[in-house]
Amino acid sequence: MSDGNAIMDVVRMRFENCKDLGERAMRQLDPEDWHYAPGPESTSIAVNVKHMRGNMLSRWTDFLTTDGNKPWRERDAEFETTGEETPEEIWGWWNEGWKVTMDALAPLTDADLQRTITIRQQPLTVFSGIFRQQGHYNYHVGQIVYVARMRRGAAWETLSIAKGESDQYVAKPTD
Repeated sequence: MSDGNAIMDVVRMRFENCKDLGERAMRQLDPEDWHYAPGPESTSIAVNVKHMRGNMLSRWTDFLTTDGNKPWRERDAEFETTGEETPEEIWGWWNEGWKVTMDALAPLTDADLQRTITIRQQPLTVFSGIFRQQGHYNYHVGQIVYVARMRRGAAWETLSIAKGESDQYVAKPTD
């Protein structure tokens, strides 16, 4: 970790870990899995990715100087897909959102954490805004992982410690 930036180094690492978890789940999908929703009130992986992208673009574009809820954002439309979007298109949404997010986090130092930003006209510290977004993205990545695991069934490749392998992990941890 760099001198004076220990917190931001960890923040960036945790965002990267969240991104990686979602990617490892989505790499296991078949084309028909992207639009599967477990129930009528559930969201598909495609919808979760589209919503995350919209949120990321709104929150992180000029986030130090403009409200995180941009007037051009159409949040309700983020929860609608045609079902015809290809995996490549959905990956494009994912990559675009994460690029904007990571580019916004890259220059920040620990000294920036007490600066004031606004989201929906409410002032909060950069530190608070970061952790608000981290929780939001973890929530949706959890949904992505859950649906991906449901779709893969027995073919699922675990993203953490496999069932029945906890003792081996504790004896020789890797993370």
